[in-house]
Amino acid sequence: MALAVELRKMRQDDLARVMEIERECFSKPWSESAYLTEISNRSAHYVVAVSESQVVGYGGMWMIMDEAHITTLAVAPTHRRRRVAEQLLIDLLDEALRRGARRATLEVRQSNHAAQALYRKYGFVPVAIRRGYYTDNHENAVVMWVDNMTAPDFQACYRALKRRLARELHQNAVEELA
Repeated sequence: MALAVELRKMRQDDLARVMEIERECFSKPWSESAYLTEISNRSAHYVVAVSESQVVGYGGMWMIMDEAHITTLAVAPTHRRRRVAEQLLIDLLDEALRRGARRATLEVRQSNHAAQALYRKYGFVPVAIRRGYYTDNHENAVVMWVDNMTAPDFQACYRALKRRLARELHQNAVEELA
């Protein structure tokens, strides 16, 4: 069942929990100082997903000219498969569009089929392989792009996906109250 989360900008006081999730999700985690740098960078946008007053996921991106580069997206293992990553991705794409992005890109582990499926759902297509990209095990990265986020086809699909998720989250909230 989808879990509605509160999405807000990442703050310094979130970093202890962000680092816990980082270590759970990634074999070569970023450092806390890297996140401190990122959240103070005006070209970056980092957000956390909060459920019951606890950070359960986070994501980040950089804006470079008219391109959004998604740098990280992670959800605590206990909260996966509940559409938290999808809500984070929507927030990142909304911010990218607000900032005038025309394109979006990211790298994802070749073995991470669940993440690739989410990105494909939102219009990302694989365009290249970065051989040995990940230093922990030399796994390849799949480079994925949305080439034109302003195209009418992308916009229509994106709006429909957002509406569908909003309806599902609303329905789940109604059912929980019943």
